[in-house]
Parts: sequence; C-alpha cells; structure tokens
Amino acid sequence: MLLKKIMNNNKLIIAAAGSGKTTYIVNEALKIKNGRVLITTYTEANEAEICKIIIEKNKCIPENINVQTWFAFLLQHGVRPYQGCLFDKDINGLVLMNERSVPYIKESDTENHYFTNAQKIYSDKISKFVLKCNEKCNNAVIDRLSRIYTHILIDEVQDLAGYDLEFLKLLFASKINTLLVGDPRQGTYSTNNTLKNKKFQKSRIVYFFEDNSMQIERDKTSLIINHRCVGPICDFSNRLFPDLPKTTSGNKDLPEHGGIFLVRKNDVSHYLERFHPAQLRYDSRTPVNEDYFVRTFGDSKGLSFDRVVIYLTVPLIKWLEDNEFGLAPTSRSKFYVAITRARYSIGIVYDYNDNTNIEGVEKYNPARDLEAVVK
Repeated sequence: MLLKKIMNNNKLIIAAAGSGKTTYIVNEALKIKNGRVLITTYTEANEAEICKIIIEKNKCIPENINVQTWFAFLLQHGVRPYQGCLFDKDINGLVLMNERSVPYIKESDTENHYFTNAQKIYSDKISKFVLKCNEKCNNAVIDRLSRIYTHILIDEVQDLAGYDLEFLKLLFASKINTLLVGDPRQGTYSTNNTLKNKKFQKSRIVYFFEDNSMQIERDKTSLIINHRCVGPICDFSNRLFPDLPKTTSGNKDLPEHGGIFLVRKNDVSHYLERFHPAQLRYDSRTPVNEDYFVRTFGDSKGLSFDRVVIYLTVPLIKWLEDNEFGLAPTSRSKFYVAITRARYSIGIVYDYNDNTNIEGVEKYNPARDLEAVVK
C-alpha cells in the first residue's frame, strides 16, 4: 500500500537518444543550492559520466551533491542502517547476479534467501531486502532518507526492475523530491531479472508509471530532440517504437554520404575502407573485420560515431523486411541503441536485390560511389 504523499514533487521525463538526458540531470542538480541531492544510476560507467559532466560544468562536485550507483545507494542507505531488523551478521558487500540464478530458497530462511555463504547480498534481492527492512522498522529507511536528501535524481530509470519499482513508490510517497529521466527505447540492461514487475521490464517500464496513484508528473515532450543523429536516422529509429513519441533531429549537418544504406556483404570491405565506420554487432559471435573498430550493440550504449555499419541477426533481417515483425523487446532496444549511435550515416549489411525497396533506406553502390569520388 502506498503511503500518503507529503508536499513533494515527482517527475518522470521520457527522453530520446542523443537528447542530453544526463546533462539535463546534472543541470537540474546544480540548480539546487538549499538542499542535499543524490544522483543515482545503474551502471558504474554512467556514474563516471555524471561526475565528469558535473566537473566540466562546475570545476568540482558540490558538497551538497552525491553521486552513487543504484546498488551502492541501496546498500549504504537501505541495507546497512536497518539490517538488524532482519539479519544481525556483518554484510560483506554485494554479489552481482546478472542473468544467473541460485536454487530456490524460501523467503523465511532470511540468511540463505538473501545472502551467499560469504554473507554477500544477492544483487537481485537487495531492493526486496530494503523493502522488508523498511516494513519491519515502521518506515525508518524512508524516514532516514528524507532527513538526508531533499532531492533524489535517477538517470537511466529504464534500467530499474523488479522490487526496485516498489522502492520507487515509497520515494514518491515521501517528502523527497524525485526526478527520473530515461529512454525506455534503450532498455538493454536491468538491475535484476526477477519475476516481480516482470511486465514492466526495460522498454515496458513506461506502463508502470501509468498508475495515477503514484502521483508523478509524466513529461514526454521536453527531451525528444535527438541532437546526435541526422533526420533520416531519427525517422528510421522511430519505426522501432511507434507507440512512443517520435523523436526529431537537431543535427542539420547532412553530409554528401548521409542517411541509411543497405550494403551487400561483398561490398563491406570497400565500405569500411571508404568511410571507416564503427562496426556494431548483436554479440561477439558475428564475424567482422577485426582491422576496424567493433562493439556489440549493448556495449555501444552511450557512445557516438560519425558513421556505423550494422550487422543484422535473423530476427532483425525479418523486421527490416517487415516492420510489423514481432521483435523481442531486448532485440528491439539493442537495435535502437545501435542505430542511434551514428551522427551521419548507417550501413546495414544486407544482400539486397533489384526489387528491394525499404522506405527511407538507400542501396549502396560502390561503383557509383567511386565515380562520384573521381569527379
């Protein structure tokens, strides 16, 4: 059951790739002079990026701003202060579970349900443990947080899952002002893979916030301009998530070779030599030219390149041929991430023929390209 909301502001901003959402979070934090601010995010890489942007803008991290990963935040402020309600031994840190699982152990066996033999708490159960502590201690976890922070800002909120979402409900009902920013289209990671709130995982997190009882303002228009990608790339990426607001391009610098091109497999070497794009593949099983830069779709998140070449999986080929094809949510999000890494051009490796016709996508012809170079 939700607690009664007390004089606070809760806001969710649904952002687009390349819209500057992390910079927005930093700017909002730096505006707060009379209060203590926590900025939290799932990955260590994004934590480092937040700190970097703060220092670039402010020369240092202000005393009233703290930056932590989501797990470090839960461990410091949720687990340790009130763990005695459930567990009276020393907790020796966290063990990351990722997609791994352990044999089922009933929840009443607290020590083995939440902890390893080395007394490290499982990452996929940490938010559940915090909720239990808060319940056993009469909301003490949230009361303490309310005395420490006036504002909590969460970047990449689409990465939160499972019991993390139940913890958000408690924050929304507290005196803390919360600001959440994320792009559900880029839901390639999750803090956990538990069954709790499974239907709201990754790109589907937008539906979680449709519960009006949480009293959170939803903003879908403030950060929809993609300042990275040119128009044809934005238009193509919009097809992956037709139910979300369309993004528009803020990059008007369209070069001669700009947009999206189909590149036959036999022409990939020429394309790489001619344009030096970054190679992006779904996973490491896809063969590529190792002489050129390469990343997986997921690992490219947060990066930008002038040009990329993308190697498709079978499901992605089916979607390219028919946008109504039902891509799995993770595949859809990873493909979106790959597409939106490029500023100017994308080469999609695909053996097209004379009858191939994909809206907004050109066929790359190396012979015609060479003629243009000679001229």
